[in-house]
Amino acid sequence: MRTIRILDTTLRDGEQSPGCSMNLQEKLEMAQQLERLGVDIIEAGFPTTSPEDFEAVSRIAAVIKNCTVTGLTRAVEADILRTWQAVQAAADPMLHIVLATSDLHIEEKLHMNRAQVLELIGSSVRYAKTLCPKVEFSAEDASRSDREFLLKACNAAVLAGACTIDITDTVGYATPTEFAGLISYIRSGLLDRSVAVAVHCHDDLGMAVANSIAAVRAGADQVEGTINGIGERAGNAALEEVVMALRTRRDLLGADTRIDSKQLYRTSKLLSTIIGVKIPPNKAIVGRNAYSHEAGIHQHGMMQNRATYEIIHPEDVGIYQTQLVLGKHSGKHAFAQRVGELGYVLSQSAIDATFEKFKALADRKKDITDKDIEAIVAQAGELFHESYALKSFVVNSGTVISATAVVKLVHDGRDYENVARGEGPIDAAFKAIDRIIKHDYVLKNYGIQAVTEGVDALGEVVVKIEKNGQTVTGRGLSTDIIEASLKAYLNAINKALAYNS
Repeated sequence: MRTIRILDTTLRDGEQSPGCSMNLQEKLEMAQQLERLGVDIIEAGFPTTSPEDFEAVSRIAAVIKNCTVTGLTRAVEADILRTWQAVQAAADPMLHIVLATSDLHIEEKLHMNRAQVLELIGSSVRYAKTLCPKVEFSAEDASRSDREFLLKACNAAVLAGACTIDITDTVGYATPTEFAGLISYIRSGLLDRSVAVAVHCHDDLGMAVANSIAAVRAGADQVEGTINGIGERAGNAALEEVVMALRTRRDLLGADTRIDSKQLYRTSKLLSTIIGVKIPPNKAIVGRNAYSHEAGIHQHGMMQNRATYEIIHPEDVGIYQTQLVLGKHSGKHAFAQRVGELGYVLSQSAIDATFEKFKALADRKKDITDKDIEAIVAQAGELFHESYALKSFVVNSGTVISATAVVKLVHDGRDYENVARGEGPIDAAFKAIDRIIKHDYVLKNYGIQAVTEGVDALGEVVVKIEKNGQTVTGRGLSTDIIEASLKAYLNAINKALAYNS
């Protein structure tokens, strides 16, 4: 049984997806969860793109101990050195160099010829090897490259000392049969068979996961992708799908990963919470409907034997089916134990803070489910000073009156109150907050969903605000949707104030 390495690029390629940006604290939280998940390599960012990205990669490299940390770099010596400075504190650092190999990119983007590209690959990898023992070379747009030239490019990197060669389907152009043939061709033609072959597939035609699995069958040693498949354009190969496809079909593929699959849902949910992008209900492996069975014939089969319609058990990926788990009289120990059973790792201070939120919810909601607990715990990683806190609000709205909101906030021990009218109750309440805080952030997105079912369902609101190109995501939870909305808006504003202080 072969063990396939997993390189997670959620923090680099994934974050490049519009609306999926993360701040430093969020990147650190996500990186630590990826470490718990068991990925082999975390691609922490592109250090030369900005001082903020350099700092994020450096901080991640310093705290991650159980997997390789890498940063992406262009084939430019100054960039390679800067990237090395970002990852050098890692327990196991790696440099990841990328250069295009298709004629289209060589001529139209690089304005070079093939000979110059081969020379640049060799010189950049050789230079990187003087800094770091582990170097990966990625051939950008490999799936549209001339095969013979692509092999020459890969071998130029191998001769210069690269330990991994990455074949990228940069624009999601390949089909599984075609891509498998390409991987087989490269695998058999490498001058050093000990060099690992990696694949990095995009989903423009909806085949990123299929191409990745086909590549494994053809001899690929490493798969690169992102949690929930986020990334440029249509996204990357969804790693939770790749991992479970390999595990479920080990009989056919003869391969597996070292991923702790019980952390998959936890990781998926954390990313969704951080970037404010919902997990589609029909999403494979982690979607809400992935393990639901509504048709009568399906339900009958499930009652006889789960295997009739369920090839993966939800608990295998960390989704538990317990309904009523805790109540208002439950103690902190029982709460902490259930949090651990759900796959969450929290500090004692986070447990204390989260338990208080749980008790407050238990006073308002009769039945507390695992989904409620997950929603509460998802905010545990938000460690920043809250400048403004919601004290009270009154909202009047209807078909014959203008929506009006009176909001009272607490700031530095003092109460501040204001009133505003709006197009609806939420708009009015947000405007009242704006009048108190006097900020100039712009509301870019507002989303709402029920965490659980029933009339007392916990509502989750996610908002995004923007200023000077910086986007901040805020999140609020309550059985009252207006209260959840105000908490989300204040959460985003407080984050923005904390990050810019």
